[in-house]
Amino acid sequence: MNCLIVFAHPEPASFNGALKDVAVHELERMGHAVAVSDLYRMGWNPALGPDDFGGERADADYLDLSREQGRAFATHAHSADVTAEQAKVTEADLVLFQFPVWWFSMPAILKGWVDRVFSRGFAYSAGRKYESGHFKGKRAMLGLTTGTASTLYEANGIDGDLHHVLWPIHNGILAYTGFTVLPPFAAWMPSRVSIEERQTYLDSFAERLRNLDRTEPLFFHPWSDYDESQRLKPGIAARSGVQWNPRAGQSFEASASDFAQRQARAESSTRT
Repeated sequence: MNCLIVFAHPEPASFNGALKDVAVHELERMGHAVAVSDLYRMGWNPALGPDDFGGERADADYLDLSREQGRAFATHAHSADVTAEQAKVTEADLVLFQFPVWWFSMPAILKGWVDRVFSRGFAYSAGRKYESGHFKGKRAMLGLTTGTASTLYEANGIDGDLHHVLWPIHNGILAYTGFTVLPPFAAWMPSRVSIEERQTYLDSFAERLRNLDRTEPLFFHPWSDYDESQRLKPGIAARSGVQWNPRAGQSFEASASDFAQRQARAESSTRT
């Protein structure tokens, strides 16, 4: 298996760095090929703009980024750094994103990697999203750290359920482009726990990677559950926890409660 780790932390000796190193070691130990894009060390430019496109522009007078990305991909005119990262994604069977949660999302440098690398034509195009996305057959997973305890990211926590927090990434970036999305691995506030607890995180991450083939992906409704307006059909109960379907008699509160109960059962099953 070919694996790509996209690493987004400015400090190599950080706990994110330690998790990245564990991933490299464990995946290589299992016989997989591993490539690492260390965005800070690479000096990655996160700003999508006109410098991404070489050759003659589709419209020299107005910068339509989607149109220019499509033209650049079709004519092999992307900038060299974007082309190199797209080649890594093309080769990868698994893409692991390793980052600290900043402001309920990924660091800007990683979001900029997505903006530039997951370009129109390469990562998505008309009629090619979700189940028919360009990256169908590939798997993706988030490895992350937080600055606060796990209790804050529970269903009744002040920061909200972790899966809700990560929905824009899991659904809006990864599932949208066709990835099979594996559950995230979270190391909770590693800077504020003991050395023993940090080692437990590292050991647990290694164990998760050893069991990738036995890990059930996150659930996303298939196209057949949606009508022509791309809304869940009447009678289809939302199962994502972020969605709810009034046409199936669901309210936000009932959907969230049901999702929390299913997550608790799944976590209990995993522990046993």
